[in-house]
Amino acid sequence: MKFTNQQSKSLLVSLALMIMPYFASSQSEEAKVADKIIAKVDNYIVLESDLAFAYRDYLSSGQVVEGSEARCEVLENLIVNKLLLAKAEIDSVTVGEAQVDAQLDNRMKIMVQQIGSEEKIEEYYGKSIDEFKVEIRDDIKQQLIIGEMQRTITAGIEVTPRQVQNFFNNIPKDSLPFYSTQVQVGQIVVEPKMSDEAKNNLRARLSGLRERILEGENFEDVARLYSQEPGAKSTGGNIGFFSRGQLAPEYEAAALRLKPGEISKPVETDFGFHIIELIERRGNEFNTRHILLLPKFTENDIKKSINFLDSIRNLIIKDSITFEAAAAEYSEDINTSSSGGYFLDSEFGGTKVPVDELDPNIFFTIDTMAVGDITKPLTFRQEDRSEAVRIIYYKDRLRPHRADINLDYQKIKQATLNKVKSEKLATWFEESKDEVFIILDDHYKDCPVLK
Repeated sequence: MKFTNQQSKSLLVSLALMIMPYFASSQSEEAKVADKIIAKVDNYIVLESDLAFAYRDYLSSGQVVEGSEARCEVLENLIVNKLLLAKAEIDSVTVGEAQVDAQLDNRMKIMVQQIGSEEKIEEYYGKSIDEFKVEIRDDIKQQLIIGEMQRTITAGIEVTPRQVQNFFNNIPKDSLPFYSTQVQVGQIVVEPKMSDEAKNNLRARLSGLRERILEGENFEDVARLYSQEPGAKSTGGNIGFFSRGQLAPEYEAAALRLKPGEISKPVETDFGFHIIELIERRGNEFNTRHILLLPKFTENDIKKSINFLDSIRNLIIKDSITFEAAAAEYSEDINTSSSGGYFLDSEFGGTKVPVDELDPNIFFTIDTMAVGDITKPLTFRQEDRSEAVRIIYYKDRLRPHRADINLDYQKIKQATLNKVKSEKLATWFEESKDEVFIILDDHYKDCPVLK
């Protein structure tokens, strides 16, 4: 089985981790197609509607190849996905329920961002958020299993500089990709520290809420009214099952000391202050709900962080410490501190980031800066809505250009790795397809899936 460039990209960038955007297509015209089974891989089936959805997504991604050949490519990918599932069952490759719950919650958050609010989602689809979660849960679990199988098959694969150079040299010059403007931007983030008085006030508020629940009020109703966790209005504070080591240590320790139905006293974590109810334990997994109150800092708390970052900035400007070393030592943003403070390209992993990937606040900040500048300390809200202070370093800018081995080595290396992994997956498919039962509908017999 020979994979085209498009198939290679599809297999390795997503490989059905996002086969169908459920919430975008569940009421589309394709959903009205009279469904039938067009392929079967052991106990897993591909429906006509599956192919219609996937083909539509293929075209919407900007692909110029259409027609029966493209449909066959898309169908091959779907069958590979089903084979991955069938083999995962044979090889006992699984994912934890906590992982499924976490991915499901993440998908719902993305959905809320795209549509606007949970209320709009429920109104549009005519079902509750909980009903929607039940509807797509099995599909998300299958996607995670596919991803786990993919990682298992390609584990340990690396490429050498010579392979990268050869890959680049074999690309026709007129086919080299064109990269838009890229920037190298870093940040050092410091979170204000709450005063003891402010902490005691939050503990007192949570203790009051705890008393109300103990006196008979419903935990979920109280969480919907007062919890500052994003999504609490729909979940009632329920976060589902997690395994040991997946949550904040303080949260986990408090939860595991409880008996089902018990509610903890206020617990402090890096995310804020919680009261926690243990719902159920299953071996090493546990199910909880919580009410979260986020830290509220005084002007003095924020001023201390500003002064601290200002002193770090002065040291960097005087060359007493590099920005990268300061970020590694002082930054409290886990997403950037390990990369020397720099934001990473989501697709290729390098520190040169396409400008359209930048957070709008970062983009508009550097738009007023010269390359090499470092801002004075700026206050901002993090993804969890907590307050923090940061300095931003605008290190470099690459203008739009054709791919260059010197300027874009990380991207070219990733493309080389994708190709090698794709070849490994193609070989795996050829070796594994005879171990399962695969049948195609007569209408698709001309597709070279099994040839």
